[in-house]
Amino acid sequence: MKLLLASRSEARRAMLDAAGIPYSAVEAELDEASAKSGLIGAGFGGSEVAEELAQLKALSVVADEGELVLGSDQILETASGELLGKPESRAHAFDQLAALRGATHRLHSAAVIVERGRSIWAATESVALTMRSFSDAFLADYLEREYDRIRWSVGCYQIEGAGVQLFERIEGSHFAILGMPLLPLLIYLRERGLIAR
Repeated sequence: MKLLLASRSEARRAMLDAAGIPYSAVEAELDEASAKSGLIGAGFGGSEVAEELAQLKALSVVADEGELVLGSDQILETASGELLGKPESRAHAFDQLAALRGATHRLHSAAVIVERGRSIWAATESVALTMRSFSDAFLADYLEREYDRIRWSVGCYQIEGAGVQLFERIEGSHFAILGMPLLPLLIYLRERGLIAR
């Protein structure tokens, strides 16, 4: 049995690499923006959108017999319930982070495994992240230094880097913040015999 990761995310690949999980990375053939817009328009909540997008990514991959396809996605939900994605520009990133400061938002990370064209396993973890009330000057300097590294990140931060300075409190799984509910995934992979018990 073989695991295929349907993701371009370097963070997800790094997590699997660090955990010693054998896998192959493949490209998910999905118009994420369109799919996300449709799910939000249909009234799905943050964790539901993350899980549905993860499933759509996995289903978009054509796999052979004996291959499991892992799709994963992450959605940021503000305190008011607005769902945010990756910022479109540095100015957009500034506005998003300015709106998040001084408040708690939730990051929903989902993973879905598809086998023979159907979903057979799913897990979603949500993390509560409270940003401190940083100044506009701090935020401008942060984006000046970090934007090229974080522009593909939901919320425009990486807590494993300088982005940790944006926060005063984090409650939940470190792996979920990085982009995947890793511990539940490892449990399932052990059950399926892809990794040692």
